[in-house]
Amino acid sequence: MTSPSASSRAAIRFSTCDLCDSLKSDSSGATRWLPGSLYRSYGGQARFAGPVATVRCLDDNTPVKAAVESFGAGRVLVVDGGASLRRALVGGNLAASAAKNGWAGVLVHGAVRDLEELRAAAVGIFALGHVPMPTERREPGLADLPVQIEGVWIRPGDWLYADEDGVVITPSAVHPAG
Repeated sequence: MTSPSASSRAAIRFSTCDLCDSLKSDSSGATRWLPGSLYRSYGGQARFAGPVATVRCLDDNTPVKAAVESFGAGRVLVVDGGASLRRALVGGNLAASAAKNGWAGVLVHGAVRDLEELRAAAVGIFALGHVPMPTERREPGLADLPVQIEGVWIRPGDWLYADEDGVVITPSAVHPAG
């Protein structure tokens, strides 16, 4: 599957509600969603979509930094931070790197910080919450593996769609009108 360029990412228009309406008869379990009330939008883009890359880390954002400093190619980085709100896994510098390197968005199952800088970054950022405490460098975490968030499996290469109504994951790109 090819990744969208920056110009085609801007052209991807969707609504997660429309996406769910179009896929509601799918009984295969291929379409998954995260509880919408869990995540808040913190980034400069309130809507984002793209193929998934994953990292798993707890209170140490080493793999997050490595990912967003690499070429994003319109992907969405899913960070399984174990729902920890003790330390921020994404802050202003990493958000700026994600935007500069072509990431469509970052979904953090954990905390972020530097809220003013996150809002200024041209990238979507969803997280459980925020905390001013920086990361600790203890355990480097893992990258490019399936992660389970709130009982929902998310795999590298899946497609993630996020907007104010929620987060939907599909095994491949789906672009309903929205």
